[in-house]
This record gives sequence, C-alpha cells and structure tokens, in this order.
Amino acid sequence: MQYKHQYIDGTGADLPVGKVVCVGRNYADHAAELNNPVPTTPMLFMKPAPALVPLDEPFEVPMDYGTVHFETEMAVLIGQRLKNANKHEIEDAIVGVGVALDLTLRDLQTKLKERGHPWEKAKAFDGSCPVSAFVEPEAAGDLQDQQIRLTVNGEVRQNGNSSHMLNKVYPLIAYMSHYFTLEPGDVVLTGTPAGVGSVVPGDKLRVELSELISVETQAV
Repeated sequence: MQYKHQYIDGTGADLPVGKVVCVGRNYADHAAELNNPVPTTPMLFMKPAPALVPLDEPFEVPMDYGTVHFETEMAVLIGQRLKNANKHEIEDAIVGVGVALDLTLRDLQTKLKERGHPWEKAKAFDGSCPVSAFVEPEAAGDLQDQQIRLTVNGEVRQNGNSSHMLNKVYPLIAYMSHYFTLEPGDVVLTGTPAGVGSVVPGDKLRVELSELISVETQAV
C-alpha cells in the first residue's frame, strides 16, 4: 500500500509525502541502554520519503543485514514551511501528531560507526519508518506529556513519557529548521525512550500514543 498522510478519523491530509527529520539520543535512558554518551546538541539525521509506510499495514523487516531494532517515537506532521523558525511559527505549522517506528539495522549501524562511515544505510532504508495516522494537534494537547508505548507479542517493551525528552518538541523543531528547511508534508520524529530491541518477522506489535492512538501491526 502506497503511503499517504492520513488523519485517524479516516480523512486524508492534503499534503505531499516529504522527508522525515529525526533526532538521536533524545532520551537519556535510551542513550544509556546503548552505552552511548548523551549529546550536548541535538543529533539529527534524515530519512527520505520512501522510508514512510503505513503503520496499520504489515511492515517488512529486512533480515539480510543482521539485527533489526524497533524504536518507538512520537511523530509530528508539518503543514507549513519552516526556516529559522520561532515557537509561534512552529505551533502554527504542526498539523498532526502521531506515533512511528524508527527501524534500525543495528548490526550494520555498529559496523558503519566503527569505520567512521555515515550510517544512513542503517536508518534511512525504504520502509524504515512505519507511521500511524495523525490526530489534530488540538486533540493531542500537551506534546510534552505524551505516553509512548510499544507492546511486542503481548509484552510491554517501551513505555516512556515525552516529558523526559532532552530536547523539547518546539526547541527541537526550531533547531532542525536552522539546518534543514521543513516543508509541508515533512514528518519530525522526536526520539525514543528506553527499551529498544530486536524485531523479527512474525512479531505482533501494538504501538500507542497516550490514549490517542493505538495501532496493531505485524512484522513480515
């Protein structure tokens, strides 16, 4: 199924499908579980549009490169162009809030990092960002008080709150907009709490954002 931005009520978001701008290590507990130092400034990377796939459809796990990890994140849909943006511009530009998986080829990423090579191949491959339908920002409420949960085969694996972000949503998007112009249809991923782990074909997942979004899906 070709990805299109959708709202949870079934209506389409009249926006092109753009890039995904992501932040690494935005929760201290996640950095600690991978024995990574906590960055002093946001660690940014991007996924191209073909990375986006619908979360409510079975998603492909590429097993030819070693271990694949799930990372559950709150996602923000951008509806207006942002460049060197301030808080008010960002608030006006957010047109949707959802939840996504940042799929990571962990073994490949480790090898690339050890060699000092870029690691886009481990993060930005096709289908690496299954994302839910979005809710209106007014329905979401406070973006810094959202519970991010992932259940795999009936076991809760991630359960963190966006209040623990090292870089809060508005300052994070402002920072991003100083380096990468955000266009309508772009998606921002805001980081993952602790509990990341491997996902294999056949796993059944429930991905949730507070009481707003709950999606059941399966890895294939």
